[in-house]
Amino acid sequence: MRLAILRHAPSLSDGLLAGRRDVPADCSDRTALARLSTRLDPNAQVIASPALRCRQTADALGLEPARLEPLLWEQDMGAWEGLPPERLPDLGPLPPAALARHRPEGGESFDDMAARVFPVLRGLDRDSLIVAHAGTVRAALALVVGPAALSFAVAPLSLTVLRRAGNAWAVEAVNITD
Repeated sequence: MRLAILRHAPSLSDGLLAGRRDVPADCSDRTALARLSTRLDPNAQVIASPALRCRQTADALGLEPARLEPLLWEQDMGAWEGLPPERLPDLGPLPPAALARHRPEGGESFDDMAARVFPVLRGLDRDSLIVAHAGTVRAALALVVGPAALSFAVAPLSLTVLRRAGNAWAVEAVNITD
């Protein structure tokens, strides 16, 4: 089973942390969208986060999700939502497992988010394309590399591909943008 996860187009959030806020996407880069569309499997089932930015990205690519899956929403950053990057707290050096457990006030940890995403990914029974968030991509990568998945940068309009054979997951590609 092949799983491709497409991170949505850039968020129109005025540079503020979007997280669970339902902000639109900038789908104006038609060249990038056209280039990316050539990499998508036309026979894969399409599933999307219900976030506006994900639905707009799917629409800009001419994709019709078979379902909108609420469990694929981005990580809830709680009190950090809507903050500019310079106002985010400095957590200092944390090992990946400790960072994955850290929960912003009123939000959820990466581990919390991954725990809600994992059943969706494990429940897939055929080749699939998911249109979702950077956190969703990292959760998928965590199936292979654990909390070290937090070290991956995930660009807007990038494609990450995993393969599953039985219960074993493998990473095929990360951050494809061309």
